[in-house]
Amino acid sequence: MTTPASLSVVVVTGLSGGGKASILRVLEDVGYEAVDNPPLTMLEDMVTRGNRKLALCVDTRTRGFDATLVLEALGRLRRNPALRVELVFAWANDQALQRRYTESRRRHPMAPQGRVADGIKAEQDLTAPLRENADLVIDTSELPLPALRRLIEQHYGSDPESGEARMVVNLTSFGFPRGLPPEADMVFDARFLTNPHYDAALRPYTGLDPAVRAYISADPDHDAYFDRIVALVDLVLPRFVQEGKKYATIAIGCTGGRHRSVHLIEKLAEHLAADANNGHGGTEWRTHVTHRELVREGHELADRMHRPVPRRDMVDSGEGTRPSSVQAQEA
Repeated sequence: MTTPASLSVVVVTGLSGGGKASILRVLEDVGYEAVDNPPLTMLEDMVTRGNRKLALCVDTRTRGFDATLVLEALGRLRRNPALRVELVFAWANDQALQRRYTESRRRHPMAPQGRVADGIKAEQDLTAPLRENADLVIDTSELPLPALRRLIEQHYGSDPESGEARMVVNLTSFGFPRGLPPEADMVFDARFLTNPHYDAALRPYTGLDPAVRAYISADPDHDAYFDRIVALVDLVLPRFVQEGKKYATIAIGCTGGRHRSVHLIEKLAEHLAADANNGHGGTEWRTHVTHRELVREGHELADRMHRPVPRRDMVDSGEGTRPSSVQAQEA
């Protein structure tokens, strides 16, 4: 358990063009002293000599970069009880990275004289151990910059109520044709429920609308399925806390990611909020609600945080503003 006196240290790494610079800027805005690309040999000295929250960007540009050495340094720092050290890995898929480098006309640092695709592949291989050991992995492929900012503010912004680290529970709806959220810890499939898409009057609406939610709830198997989701979530989340997870993602998918999955994610968020309001004690956690396909449409309620949700053992959530179409990037 982290104490209020623990000094927060966030090490940002990842792929070139993946959003590292954007993340570092947001951390600086929320009170961290930000240092970009320090020599690896100075990493531990900078942390131990500092007395402010510190954010460091360490990547393949860093002198003497070696993923194994970075992990070893982080291991030594984490043994210091006065520090709370987290590793954030920012990445995007190959298509997004290629597009960002094409738009910016910059050379890839791993292939200054060659193809961007070769540089991307080389960097993926070089940084793979960091991604596997990261506390937080952020896919910025289609993440709007305002949503990235809110995500970082939610995770690392000041918490006036408690100095303790809290697990963040990300509740995400999605459409299966666009692929599973790569960061998901638990995935549920809602495609067997009655689909509002085939009702012409409901098709234009989403799982955020009362008429759509009532239609889905009328499915004879809806309640039994949702009860089983809740039972599993209530069982697993406390164990995630016990094992020290800082972030957990629960994803529910349907065919289009607009109706059934959105409704169930909203219902699950309501359950967590009700659990808190009913007086269950324990460590507070935070939840973050994201409707992935609605984010692509620019829906104003598709990405929310800071919906207060203490829970039986831990949680939190979110309100936000309409995301813009600007992509989170640093090509």
